[in-house]
Amino acid sequence: MRKLVAGRAEGRSRVVAIASGKGGVGKTNIAVNLGLILARQGRRTLLFDADLGLANVDILMGLVPRYSLKEVAGGQCTIEEVVVHGPHDLLLVPGASGFQELAELAPGDRERLLQGLATLAGQVDIILVDSGAGISRAVFTFAAAAGEALVVATPEPTSITDAYGLIKGLQRLGVKMHLLINRAASNLEGQEAAGRLQGACRRFLHLELPLLGIIPEDPRVGQAVRRQQPFSELYPRCPATLALEEAAARFQGGELPAGRGQGFWQRLGRLLGR
Repeated sequence: MRKLVAGRAEGRSRVVAIASGKGGVGKTNIAVNLGLILARQGRRTLLFDADLGLANVDILMGLVPRYSLKEVAGGQCTIEEVVVHGPHDLLLVPGASGFQELAELAPGDRERLLQGLATLAGQVDIILVDSGAGISRAVFTFAAAAGEALVVATPEPTSITDAYGLIKGLQRLGVKMHLLINRAASNLEGQEAAGRLQGACRRFLHLELPLLGIIPEDPRVGQAVRRQQPFSELYPRCPATLALEEAAARFQGGELPAGRGQGFWQRLGRLLGR
């Protein structure tokens, strides 16, 4: 198990919020398995469960956190005691408090929490922020602080429509975006769904939305969830894992938005304090 030590400047970390226009599209499963794939490939990765109203990253990984961020803010424990170590040295900061609780922390407590998170972030290459589903202040706050977002959608018409609404809001905040189509019955269905969404963004928002990948519907994903194990670990050669590995390769080829890799937690603190 890797010991947390003082490390590199946080400004070199890439911060990406993973979001979806609606629930039930597999967003958290994508966040967990993308984080594990990146960690397995040697990228120092931190997964922050920011779906604070319904935190479940730890459940999907079969992990049991001992402490929460609430104890860090109150000074009862350190950030190192909250962090859970997953496979391949993936670091997990589990969600524990409602968004309003974080927003309503006393300035000193919030600063203590954010400073601890910033210190931790200085030791990783990539921070994946699993934000909540839907369009809410919390989702936009985390995405705005990150500056980069991965939008997860399925080919279902309601998912495409809701994803468009999310993208429209993120564009107003100047967030760089990528698209991932999940649970596609075929590659053709995934391409058609992506094309509809990309076409709407191009026509109405004057936005080019790059497609990161298409993840097929795969029964092994559900089997892994029931066993509380990540599908990329339990079934490393299944179609969903192979497709997500291809998406991870494209993800790593992306460039960090100028200036956005610096001070994620400080920006988040300012947004929470509004």
